[in-house]
Amino acid sequence: MSPLCPLMLALALVAVPGAQGACPVPADLKDTDGMRTCAKLYDKSDAYYANCCQGAVLSVEPGADLPYLPSGWANTASSLVVGQRCELTVWSRPGKGGKTRKFSAGSYPRLEEYQRGIFGNWANSISGLYCK
Repeated sequence: MSPLCPLMLALALVAVPGAQGACPVPADLKDTDGMRTCAKLYDKSDAYYANCCQGAVLSVEPGADLPYLPSGWANTASSLVVGQRCELTVWSRPGKGGKTRKFSAGSYPRLEEYQRGIFGNWANSISGLYCK
């Protein structure tokens, strides 16, 4: 066995989909006052997981029901993190229309890895949400 094989295996395991990258740990989701946050949406992701969960942030409080996202956020989120004991339901059209998906607690650094119908994905496709 080549001495490079264990190194290559270790690098392959680090780069698997679902890796957390730069995303915060779900248990650490808090706002500036230390209050618990249900989810955070980010407008930047990247092919490299270490560069995901960057850019502008939309913090979502527990129980938030947003059939229409704030100005500038419709169809913008490309990565997200859902806090512990939370579930984020998203819709692809304003007013809770179109396709829907539920994200349980965890980090989702690249929403383009999650299918939305036959040909689409969830990157830049979230237009409404509910967090419980």
